[in-house]
Amino acid sequence: MTTAQRARTDDELKALAEQAGRDLEDASALEILRWAVDTFGKRFCVTSSMEDAVVAHLASRVMPGVDVVFLDTGYHFEETIGTRDAVDAVMDVNVITLTPRQTVAEQDAQYGPKLHDRDPDLCCKLRKVQPLEEGLKDYAAWATGLRRDESPTRAHTPVVGWDEKRRKVKVSPIARWTQDDVDAYVTEHGVLTNPLLMDGYASVGCAPCTRRVLQGEDARAGRWAGRAKTECGLHG
Repeated sequence: MTTAQRARTDDELKALAEQAGRDLEDASALEILRWAVDTFGKRFCVTSSMEDAVVAHLASRVMPGVDVVFLDTGYHFEETIGTRDAVDAVMDVNVITLTPRQTVAEQDAQYGPKLHDRDPDLCCKLRKVQPLEEGLKDYAAWATGLRRDESPTRAHTPVVGWDEKRRKVKVSPIARWTQDDVDAYVTEHGVLTNPLLMDGYASVGCAPCTRRVLQGEDARAGRWAGRAKTECGLHG
């Protein structure tokens, strides 16, 4: 049995994640992903909002055919679905689309229309958080595209950490990157990006809860604008 296949307890996983976070703080994104693949094998996946395919592309260089998990909330921009389909078609990855238990129409019937306006936290829970928790059940570790420069709430994101809520190792290989780093990687490797990024959107989420950002605003300012809410619940 290989190291990647051996089952570990939650305490072992937590200790492993915290140690890796310290050891890999100055490592490159590829080195961080190589550690994750060597440690977890097929029990490792990448999650992507299809804002861009940078982390998916990086992971595919280390593990061709890597699972890329996408949450189809039913509220995405057409451009986001198109980016997902393009990634699936041209990159060496296995795109897995997760959907909520209820369609938008079924949710409207139970909770009333436009739940995202009246109770965005509940809407995110139903359409993002619960589907991801169910979709990650067979994985021990998952990768995100979180970056410290995106917003104050993400300023201390570890490159490898412990996801206490899901009891999994959480890998953020580009946590130390800046937007310039992302742009340079996209240009160098011809990585697919969401067309909305060229239309004033700095962060792309569900259409009803996302707007273009204004000059001087941080990248997350266009999400749930006018509300105290800054995260959907996937990352705290």
